[in-house]
Amino acid sequence: MNCIIIDDEATARAVVEQLCKTEKLNILEQFSDAIQAIKYLNQNTVDLIFLDIHMPGFTGFDFIQTIKNPPRIILTSSDKNFAIEAFEYECIVDYLVKPIALPRFQKAIEKANRYEVSTQEDTTNISSVNETEQKNEDLQLYVNIDRRLIKIEILSIYLIEAKGDYIQIKTDTKNYTVHSTLKKIEEKLPKDLFLKVHRSYIINLKRIIDIEDNSVLIAKDVIPVSRSNRSELMKRLNLL
Repeated sequence: MNCIIIDDEATARAVVEQLCKTEKLNILEQFSDAIQAIKYLNQNTVDLIFLDIHMPGFTGFDFIQTIKNPPRIILTSSDKNFAIEAFEYECIVDYLVKPIALPRFQKAIEKANRYEVSTQEDTTNISSVNETEQKNEDLQLYVNIDRRLIKIEILSIYLIEAKGDYIQIKTDTKNYTVHSTLKKIEEKLPKDLFLKVHRSYIINLKRIIDIEDNSVLIAKDVIPVSRSNRSELMKRLNLL
């Protein structure tokens, strides 16, 4: 079983690592930072995560709510008070209170193995549900602001503006300043809904109010349209 360990305390990671070796579990990586673990999971698949609840700036529950299609998770904590909340998440198979004793750890691994069997049996029944969830997730975007991943509903975005090494994402309720480029965010957006009309602007085509000469009105913002992008803009509009 391939595992990763996420805990901001080096001693706690070492304890879990030793317990995993006792049970012959394969530890792929260890992380002191939940955001780094999320980046790893975007590129890699694991069977089981040992996850600490209390981490500075980004809790274990924040982590679970952020990742897509979470694998089996065993929570680790020195606090017993989160046990009830923990089992509201289907991916959590057990809750270990530190210090972790080997017999209790072994029971948690047994639960994880049983969870794997039941998941395989239910794969056919939940496939259509997963497809629906994936479509919904495709309409969401996560941005890193002050070491927190903030979820933005893509349909609420009406304008994105480049500002040096940053971009400003404007939504119906709030504006977000993110260290990124227009090119990177353009790759994450639905191509049928968004268009780069200028080297500094991407607009939501559904939110255009007015077009005049070489500019468009989006909400209260007048956005220039470059000559090279104007023809593509006109193609994408439903003209009478």
